[in-house]
This record gives sequence, structure tokens and C-alpha cells, in this order.
Amino acid sequence: MITRMSEVDARSGAPVRRERRAGLVLTIALAVVVLAATSAGLLLFDQRSTGADALRTGGLAAGSVVALYALWLNDRRRRVEERRQELDQRRQELDQERYDLERRRQELEDRRTDHDRDRADDERFARAVELLGHEADQVRVGAMHALAGLARSRSYYTQTVLDVLCSYLRRPFDHPKWTLPELLPAGEPPSIAPELERERHARQTAQRLIIELLPTRDEPDPPIYDLDLTRAWLERFNLADRVVGRVAAYRCRFRHTTNFSRAVFHGDVHFRDSVFLGRIRATSSEFRDTLELRGIRTLEPCDFDRARFARNVDLKRMSCARRWFVRDVEFGGAVDLRSARLDGGIELRPSAPVREVLLDDLLAAEGSALPDEWKSVAAHQEQADA
Repeated sequence: MITRMSEVDARSGAPVRRERRAGLVLTIALAVVVLAATSAGLLLFDQRSTGADALRTGGLAAGSVVALYALWLNDRRRRVEERRQELDQRRQELDQERYDLERRRQELEDRRTDHDRDRADDERFARAVELLGHEADQVRVGAMHALAGLARSRSYYTQTVLDVLCSYLRRPFDHPKWTLPELLPAGEPPSIAPELERERHARQTAQRLIIELLPTRDEPDPPIYDLDLTRAWLERFNLADRVVGRVAAYRCRFRHTTNFSRAVFHGDVHFRDSVFLGRIRATSSEFRDTLELRGIRTLEPCDFDRARFARNVDLKRMSCARRWFVRDVEFGGAVDLRSARLDGGIELRPSAPVREVLLDDLLAAEGSALPDEWKSVAAHQEQADA
């Protein structure tokens, strides 16, 4: 509409100028007529008027005509200016409406794009999960990498992908290399089926991808993810320098060294009734909630030097064949060592007094190093039991 009005104004510009010119000529002619008529009338009908008076009066009358024309022109110019301002305002309003419509269209387009992307991600996730049950190990490994790539590109998938990978590790798996020493047959080691070895390597891939998806302690304000590894069989499980939330690892079996050095655990950590066939390294690790090692069995030395335990530490009924090193540690809660069997001994030196210690039925090998106040507590408890 604005364009059409502008074209009309452009086409009508010349006639308007001609109209103004004609009006000016007519006004001048009318002023001359009024001047002559007024002067002549005064000279004819007023004998007392001189020629100068008549001319002056006629000039005033002619000036009044010109003044009236000027007022009419100013009023017309004012109306034209007001109309122009209204048109400009309307044009701005239309531009704003057009901008709002364009913005809404862009928002709808962005929503549609996000919806299509989310749908593609969901389909990608579902397809990868489906392929985890494929018979070929290379297909399963590819599905795991697809899930990890999805978690890296879409952070809101990370916890779900971790849950799926942990679920894969919780699948039943019976491999001779995880057999307890006393259960190993005498003579030649048992033969291992090729499919078991392929599955072991696939599980190692799942384990490695889980570790890679966890944030490191160097990241500012890292996200917190939980792990559920109950009954999983793990090999060289390495959470060093990682930040983790809650860890549920009940009745797991760990082969080779399990490394928690400098890791930060923000939730409860449960290893109840798990078996560690190799070492445990947890130097300078931080457990900001409860640590449960109740009923675990370790076959190699374990190192918790300079660890920090913010809450209770449950070591009840654990069985350790080799020595434990727990030096320069900080306990923020109670330490429960009831019915623990430390056949390899322990070196436990807290950096500060412990709030509560439970040592009933503790069996530690000779040469174990416990704080003096713990020894008195143990003696008191033995006397109470007697």
C-alpha cells in the first residue's frame, strides 16, 4: 500500500505544483483587484480620504488577501506533513510486523530442525542399542562407538549411554581368566574359546568408552554421572583423575590393577562382596560420601595413601591376602573394621583423630601398624566381649 501511494504522489507531483502556481497567480490578481477596488471605493464614497489613505487602505486589504492565502498554504502544508508522518509511522509498524513474522518463522524453522535432529538422534540411539545384541563382535563394538559419539555430540544422552554400556558389562560372562586361584584346575591352564576372547575385547571397549565419557577433575564445574556395574567382570578398570557420582559395583570381579588414584566420587561408592584379583590403587582419591567395601576380597596389595573420606567407611568382613597401605588419610566419619581379616597386615595412619572406630573381631597380621588409640580401643572391646 505504501509503495502504491508513493507512486501516486510521484505521478501527481507536477499537477500539484501547477495548482500551487495557479493559486499564487490568482491570489496576486485578486489582491490587485482588491487594492484597486478598495482605493477607488474610498476615493468615491469618502470625500475626506486622500489618495494616500485610499492606497494605504487598499494595500492593507490586498495584504489581507495574501495573508489569508499564506495561512491556507501553511494549513495545507501542516496537513500534508501530518499525513506524511502517519504514513511513516504506518510503514514502521508494517516493518515491525514483517520483522516479527520473520522471527516467528525462523523460530518455527529452528524448532522443526531441532525436532528432526532429535528424532534422528533417537533413531540412531535405538539402532545402536539394537546392534549391541548382534552376534558379530565387530558390530557390537561399532554400536558402542556410535553410542559414545552420540553422547559426545548430545550431552543429555551421556547418562543414558553410560547406563547402556554398564548394562552391557553386566551381561553374564564366564571367562577362565577371572577364575579364583583356588578354583583353577591343576596342570595346564584351561583352553579359552575364541568367542570368549572376542567378547572380552568387546567388553574392554565398553569399559574404555565409559571411562572416556566421564569428566576429569581438571574440568571446571564438571557434570556428575552415575555408574551401575553390579555383578560386572572388569579388567584394568581405571578411573584415575575422573569425576564420578554414585558407583554401584556389588559382587563385581576385578582383574589386574583397579586404579582410582586422584578420582573424585561425589556419591556413595559400593563394592560390597566384590573380588579384586589384582591391586587397588586409590592414592589421593576423594570419597565425598559413604564408601562401602564390606565383604570384599583382595589378593594383591592395596594402596589408599593420602585418600580423603568425607563420610563413613565400611570395611566390615573384608578379607585381604596382601598388605593394605592407608597412610596420611583423612576420615570424616566412622571407620568400621569389624570382623575384617587382614592376613597381609595393614599400615593405617590417619592424618587426624577419627571420630568413631569399630574394631570388634578384627584380625590383622603381625607387623600391622594401627594408631595407638585404636589399639586401646581394640583392647577395650576385647575385654568387653570377654
